Amino acid sequence: MANDASSGATDLGRRLAEQRNEAHLTIPDVADRAGMSPRYLSYLESSPAANPTPATLVRLAAALDVAPSTLAGAGLNMPPGQRTAARNATLYELTEAECRVLIAPGGVGRFLFVEADRGPMAVPVNFKVDGTDVVFRTSGDAAIEEGIHQQRVSFDVDNLDDALGEGWSVLLTGTASVITGAAETSRAQALGIVPWADGERDVYVRLSPSRITGRRIRVTG
Repeated sequence: MANDASSGATDLGRRLAEQRNEAHLTIPDVADRAGMSPRYLSYLESSPAANPTPATLVRLAAALDVAPSTLAGAGLNMPPGQRTAARNATLYELTEAECRVLIAPGGVGRFLFVEADRGPMAVPVNFKVDGTDVVFRTSGDAAIEEGIHQQRVSFDVDNLDDALGEGWSVLLTGTASVITGAAETSRAQALGIVPWADGERDVYVRLSPSRITGRRIRVTG
């Protein structure tokens, strides 16, 4: 399936473009059906900051003959991947450069390590990219502290789109260390990492990867 949305678009913009292409409609076609400017629809498909109102989303969904949840994404209380596999879906390996582009905006990833009394652990944390490294904030949790000091750890970032049946995952493996020192701490704070969870999150951790791999599923037709 072709996708003429800009690579800088939001997930919503990509869904709009995918659904429009699947219906064999142009931007002017959909804009006319939705009663909006073609320029605005083009903006929604390509802008990294597009944030339409719920009413606009309903109009677009009606114009494309899909449910609003198909465009907005849904299923917060369910694990991702509930829909059946899309037809003509292709799985391919990502290059390191492609992986870095995908994780560059930051967001939520999983710190992967081994806990002595439990085994492999995956802890979700908010992160940003700093140069070639990943920096995340966390609490002074004993298990995480144990993981930080292990010889090798990993960090996973992924995105699954149930509406389109597409997704990607990136895995970074390397070493991690707690950021100390006034200069390094100030640099980490300047990244603007804002944890979703409440409570104290005053520990900054730098993960320096020695290997980065990834995979992506895309609908090709």
